[in-house]
Amino acid sequence: MTADTPTPYSGFDTMPISGKWRGGASDAALTDTDPWSGAVLTELPTATTEDLDEAYAAAQAAQHDWADRLPGERATVMRAAADIMDARREEIIDWLVRESGGTLGKCAVEWAVARAGFHEAAALPHHAEGSIVPSDIPGKESRVYRTPVGVIALISPWDFPLFLTNRTLAPALALGNAVVLKPSSDTPVTGGLLHAKILEEAGLPAGVLNVVVGPGAEIGNAMVAHPVPAVVSFTGSTAVGLGITRIAGIKKLCLELGGNGPLIVLDDADLPAAVEAAVFGSFFNSGQICMRANRIIVDASIHDEFVERFLTRVRTLVVGDPSEPGTQIGPVINAGQRDSVLDKVSRAVDAGARLLLGGEPGGPAGLSLPPHVLLGTNDVATAREEVFGPAITIIRARDESDALRIANDTEYGLSSAVFTADGERGARFALQLDAGMTHVNDSPVNAEPNTAYGGEKQSGLGRFGGRWAVNEFTTDHWVSLQHRRREYLL
Repeated sequence: MTADTPTPYSGFDTMPISGKWRGGASDAALTDTDPWSGAVLTELPTATTEDLDEAYAAAQAAQHDWADRLPGERATVMRAAADIMDARREEIIDWLVRESGGTLGKCAVEWAVARAGFHEAAALPHHAEGSIVPSDIPGKESRVYRTPVGVIALISPWDFPLFLTNRTLAPALALGNAVVLKPSSDTPVTGGLLHAKILEEAGLPAGVLNVVVGPGAEIGNAMVAHPVPAVVSFTGSTAVGLGITRIAGIKKLCLELGGNGPLIVLDDADLPAAVEAAVFGSFFNSGQICMRANRIIVDASIHDEFVERFLTRVRTLVVGDPSEPGTQIGPVINAGQRDSVLDKVSRAVDAGARLLLGGEPGGPAGLSLPPHVLLGTNDVATAREEVFGPAITIIRARDESDALRIANDTEYGLSSAVFTADGERGARFALQLDAGMTHVNDSPVNAEPNTAYGGEKQSGLGRFGGRWAVNEFTTDHWVSLQHRRREYLL
């Protein structure tokens, strides 16, 4: 540590509720562990529904004053948060590596896009624009104001915790809302408590952000069903998302759910480029990304050459300690996730898929999986289901129309990609895919702040990111002014 290095944050055995950092009222404690080493990072008493009530009351009370701040004041807090992320870059990345198991490269990318998200959010207060609507009544003026929705319930996941929390948190706050945040129990620090420390240091008023840490089964449903929040923002599994739709009541829902992303390689594709993008899309963050390539669909005319090139490249990937600079695949997040991946691979093989590459779990905590590569049809478990781990299925397609059929034969519709030498052919193909996002000649994994994240079918509702946040986290308030006396018909 140098004289210019800020003192590392501490107190991660508490959470900010109603302007005070304290433990939850539960008798149970959450143990936060490093998925590589198994070391305990922190322990904290978890929140109860009473804590949740207090958090919502504090957010509701603080929100009006925060919304009344000048747009430039709210923007200043967002820019200050980005500056703090610069000053604490190594500290934040270290927490990401140790808590999420992400590699140094992955965590550096995540830090960068989260930081950029604060800068993107800093522009939003000046883009919540209203309008003047023409009226047919003489002397009447109709105005539409864009106002904050109020309090937002934010439930974030563990796979990209810093970024996927900030993707909702920063724009929601910048637009004048208050937030009650429940991070994943696997990543309470990088998914929530770090944000609270950063924003507190940046000047966010007490009570505007409250963080409740605890099991979803105990406080998750209560958080969604609670009468205070106007919007529920959730990133996670489709099963949990469907549950949210049943209990949320009359609330706006922003849901980014499961994915089964296809990466399609057409007959004229640049094979080396397609292979590199496919390897990245399959195994970045150990495959634990909802936008990842879950299936690679390859035209029959180039299928065998693609598989050979792909296997050659995958064999070079380094699996191991995520804190080592050369590591490309670290551990999965927990034992349940490891077992789920291996179960899908086993069922796929039992159904006729060929396992070309694989291996047993390793690492000090037994959570490090080597890359698994399978050849199969669209019906085997690793292709039909979201794997969320370092296993990929390559599927042979007869031609372009067959590739499109296979790609759309899924209940999901989040991210996708297509490779072709003809960009316009790729764009036409993309528009036929049932997906919220399609990348032509690029990986389906995309992490830019100003992106319309979101899916179709069972992959979600609404759009996250960038300027789309104005639509999601503000509402129209119609106000009419009658400037001269009006005669009524009654």
